[in-house]
Amino acid sequence: MTALDFVDDELAALEARGRRRGVRVVGGRRGAEILLDGRWVVSFSSNDYLGLASAPELIAAAGAAMAVHGVGASASRLITGTTDEVVELERELAAFHGGPAALVFGSGYAANTGLIPALVGRGDVVFSDELNHASIIDGCRLSRAEVRVFGHRDVGELERGLASGRWRRRLVVSESVFSMDGDRAPLDAIARVARAADALLMVDDAHAVGACGEGGRGYGMAAGADVVVGTLGKAFGTAGAYVVGQMRLIQHLWNRARSLVFSTSQPPAVMAATRASLRLVAGDAGASRRASLRARERQVRLGLHRLGLPARLEDDTPIIPIVVGDDRQSVACTEALLELGMLVQAIRPPTVPEGTARLRVAVSAAHTEPQVESLLEGLAGLVRCGLIVA
Repeated sequence: MTALDFVDDELAALEARGRRRGVRVVGGRRGAEILLDGRWVVSFSSNDYLGLASAPELIAAAGAAMAVHGVGASASRLITGTTDEVVELERELAAFHGGPAALVFGSGYAANTGLIPALVGRGDVVFSDELNHASIIDGCRLSRAEVRVFGHRDVGELERGLASGRWRRRLVVSESVFSMDGDRAPLDAIARVARAADALLMVDDAHAVGACGEGGRGYGMAAGADVVVGTLGKAFGTAGAYVVGQMRLIQHLWNRARSLVFSTSQPPAVMAATRASLRLVAGDAGASRRASLRARERQVRLGLHRLGLPARLEDDTPIIPIVVGDDRQSVACTEALLELGMLVQAIRPPTVPEGTARLRVAVSAAHTEPQVESLLEGLAGLVRCGLIVA
């Protein structure tokens, strides 16, 4: 017996429930196709919503920055890791959103787990949508504030909760586009009740910025959020995340966001590539790619509707879930589609609630109309054989 023997039991329990996770190795990328475990397949599981991850403009910008700065930033932001590339990117992100200031973090997880504890603590309260991302949940726990979870998109429950107690500070947190369901939060209504209760409003715009909203600017700032979190690793096609808010908030985070203060800075090449991506997102190229994204989203939704599967035709986000229910059955769906040359990842608890294991279709501007038709044909086969119930 060894001290690590418990791990075998844990892995066996996960295997028995159909929840043991593993990794697939990607060896290359061309458009919406990836070289997966040595085989080219069409990926419907990437968050590269605008197809910018392999854009030549980004590759050229990264190469030029490496010639000047080398590969890594070599230190945390408060030591020598604040390069001119990240400073310029923060200025450009703030201008893009029409906000006073921005601050780049190493990841969306780091942004949320650093930001929330910097805003609230003991004696405060956080109201969090029940389907918020794990990084928000962990940020709430780390803050040591009281956490009140309100029903998904339930503004009435939120309003009643905000009026129900006495706290030093109140914080309301919601995603704008929910990462596993693809639906949108009613941000205007949430902002209204937050203001009435003198509460801070934080919006995680990770799955919206670049891809959704006016000019690709997401939904948080337009709704009047006090602080917005955006990501660089999805529609922008690079890596990292950022916070947009008042300058005094950014200065506060320099001193209180531990995930920023104690992490090595983003590589300058990644920051330079992101600046190139931002120029594309904000210009005509971004508008064109968003139009293509909307067309492919619509194609998927209409196709699912024809198959008798639930599809919110009114939605305009790149995430389209197909709920299967059973964990093992959802994995079988993924494997069946993979045999047809398409990757649609099964998502299981605890990422989603019990009994709601699903295929998460992530649409990209890089997808072609024939590729989407192939996906719909594959899904039709799964419906016919009973793996997906219409």
